[in-house]
Amino acid sequence: MEESVQNTVVDQSVLANDVSNKIKYEFLDKFLVKPLDPIKVKKEFSSPVSNKPAKKDADGVEAVDYEEVKTEIKEVDSDYRKGIVLKIPMSYSNSLKDQSVAKYTSEIKVGDVVIFRDRSSEFFDLIKDSRLVTYFNIVAIEK
Repeated sequence: MEESVQNTVVDQSVLANDVSNKIKYEFLDKFLVKPLDPIKVKKEFSSPVSNKPAKKDADGVEAVDYEEVKTEIKEVDSDYRKGIVLKIPMSYSNSLKDQSVAKYTSEIKVGDVVIFRDRSSEFFDLIKDSRLVTYFNIVAIEK
């Protein structure tokens, strides 16, 4: 089973390189990423519950005293998302050539699956279903 999973990752890398070679843009400072399906997570939401009517306080403000809190768990989209790197920015490629910088930097290649902050990415409408992501918003590389 593990062997077939590794083959799938290799196939994605080959496909990503093929797609990358067809893109006629060189990006200056952002990675071009093809986002994968959103990741679902379970989060707890709390809301106050009260059957009492609103009362005026000493300042004349109407307020409700809440005694109970209702908690429910919902499945929502994560703040983070996986994506396949399609293009590497020139600034990143150049920084890897400097050995003093490269030793503190993880190498990200075309075809790598990265996890990035979804809200901080920008839609890039010149290439269908793609996003622009800064290096600092990539939080992990899936190995």
